[in-house]
Amino acid sequence: MLAAVAPAADPAQAKLDLLASLDQVEQAFSAQLDQVPPPLGFFDRLQEFGTNWSGFLGLIFMAVLVFVLWKSLKLMPKTKPVQIKPEANLEVAWTDIAGADEAKSELIEVVEFLRDPKPFHRLGAKVPQGVLLHGPPGTGKTLLAKAVAHESGAQFFSQSASSFVEMFAGLGAARIRRLFDEARKHEPAVVFIDELDAVGARRGSDNNSEREQTLNQLLVEMDGFASTDQVVVMAASNLLEKLDPALLRPGRFDRQVFVSPPDVGGRRSILDVHTRNKPLREDLDLDVIAAQTSGLTGADLANICNEAAIRCARRGGHALSTDDFDAALERVVAGVQSSTTLNPHEREVVAYHEAGHALTRELLATAERAHKISIVPRGQALGYVMNLPDEDSYLKTREELIDQLTVLLGGRVAEQVVFGAVTTGAANDLQRVAEITNAMVHVYGMGTSEVTSRTYVDADQLSDLTRRIRDEEQQALAFEAHRRALDLITSHREILEDFARELLDKEVLGRPDIDRIMAGVKQIDRRPSRGLRVVASDTTPPAAS
Repeated sequence: MLAAVAPAADPAQAKLDLLASLDQVEQAFSAQLDQVPPPLGFFDRLQEFGTNWSGFLGLIFMAVLVFVLWKSLKLMPKTKPVQIKPEANLEVAWTDIAGADEAKSELIEVVEFLRDPKPFHRLGAKVPQGVLLHGPPGTGKTLLAKAVAHESGAQFFSQSASSFVEMFAGLGAARIRRLFDEARKHEPAVVFIDELDAVGARRGSDNNSEREQTLNQLLVEMDGFASTDQVVVMAASNLLEKLDPALLRPGRFDRQVFVSPPDVGGRRSILDVHTRNKPLREDLDLDVIAAQTSGLTGADLANICNEAAIRCARRGGHALSTDDFDAALERVVAGVQSSTTLNPHEREVVAYHEAGHALTRELLATAERAHKISIVPRGQALGYVMNLPDEDSYLKTREELIDQLTVLLGGRVAEQVVFGAVTTGAANDLQRVAEITNAMVHVYGMGTSEVTSRTYVDADQLSDLTRRIRDEEQQALAFEAHRRALDLITSHREILEDFARELLDKEVLGRPDIDRIMAGVKQIDRRPSRGLRVVASDTTPPAAS
């Protein structure tokens, strides 16, 4: 039986079926493409991301902000009040303080009040609310506060006034409140604020509102509704004239104690304190050293004693000698010996310059005697003359100040007489001349005219004519001193040559050498016997010129 054979497919029909199938596939693909959304742009995607993650990003931002604030607070300086307990080993007692007997007695009174107030209360007395120690730097103000901390039975809190001044508003006032809150918790207590002028300067003197806000808080704490009689405030400052008047009134600082540089007896006591643990040679005379250090403070004397001990150790000595103290005094007053090398002409100029200073100083009876003359460079000075006052002086007449100007100009005049020209070596002398003549005319009223005999408070109160007259008065005083120096040097030219020759030969002349050169020469005394016009003297260290 034969199988049926399928008819052959038509090629044209197959082609048509294939095209129809492709059309159907294309239509289905196009429909799917129409359903797919178009691609989003960058900003559209960013907006969508913000919408979806806004809550989480807000939490992250707040966490970062809290972390930054926390780190800022951690980096801010911490100034917790320093509490010093009475039994702490500060090694500063009343016996360790010398040369400030007046301030010491005032503070001993306060300490006794805090230790046993009953005798004072029985008579109705109250403890002083505040004690302000003021005076030149190095006179022992902070040392006195340490002694109070050691000797008193009260709690002692110490803080520097500079720690109250910050750039953040309200931070200084908050620290003031914290300091006094801590003190009130431990009544009776003593609060010591060092360098008070950093926060207590006169209000309105600058545009620092934060400092003034801190000062206002300090005024309220010292004498306000929250003040107490059981907290005593001690403060130290070098600039009393710059402090605010409200801070200085009674009720805040009842006592203002001036700590002055010590006199010769005080310097002797200070030297005893600082040489107590140092071996001294038997021929060492501390009285002479005390006389040589007129105008120096307790800090200067402590430094001299320490430098003398260092020099003695470096040379291998077993006890401090006079040479050790002389070298230490030169180091403190004149500076460290310099390695500057002068040529022969400069060395000769310096020798005649210092010889002029020494000659005028020895000829004038009112001038302090020269202790040592040197042409060895020290510090910024190429030479110097160290003074040896016979006694401490607190008043100066016009004639004595003119003699002081004469001594200052003696070196410049000697250069002019010998070499016919002047050098820059007298720059410091001329500066001191300008300062003294300005004080004589503007402060002491020692001019020659009636206009300059009246002092003034504010420079804006003077007219142009008065300023011109006073400038001319200053020049007249300087010219008068210059003429006197010229007369002294030209009339004693041989002694000037002797001084210069000895200096070029030995470089350093002591008091015996000076006495030998000046033997038989009469001093000149221009002081009047009566009708003196006196002024406060300038208590400065021995000049190194």
